[in-house]
Amino acid sequence: MSPADPAPWLLLAASLHLGFQLTISVLVYPALAEVPPEGWEHAHDRHSRRVLPLAVGIYAGLVLLLAWTLLAEPRSPGTWVALAGGVVSVLATALVAAPLHGRLSRVSPAARKPLLQRLVRADRARTAGALVCLVGAAWLSWSG
Repeated sequence: MSPADPAPWLLLAASLHLGFQLTISVLVYPALAEVPPEGWEHAHDRHSRRVLPLAVGIYAGLVLLLAWTLLAEPRSPGTWVALAGGVVSVLATALVAAPLHGRLSRVSPAARKPLLQRLVRADRARTAGALVCLVGAAWLSWSG
């Protein structure tokens, strides 16, 4: 793995990103959905505080590596596939999931269910984007 070649680094970051998204989808959100109303605020606040540094680090690294890859390998189809998946994940997070988490910390239990359903849909989009990004990163790594 050459430090000057972005492809293996993107593959690593995309793998980490998909693992993170699958953990959120399969473990974290189902556990949050089971929290009783009287414990919701505490559980959601703890989740938000704990996951934020990890999410910021993963997404920042992914965005930087996608930009580097785009500059270094603009003609590779793998670059564009990875970029498309990464953009879907980043936009679903920034435009849907993050604002929903903010709203979820302030709503009544009755208003929570539809917001959680929207969050799960946004999370599916993020996870699908992470998978597409990984496919593109793998394509780029194996074609070079």
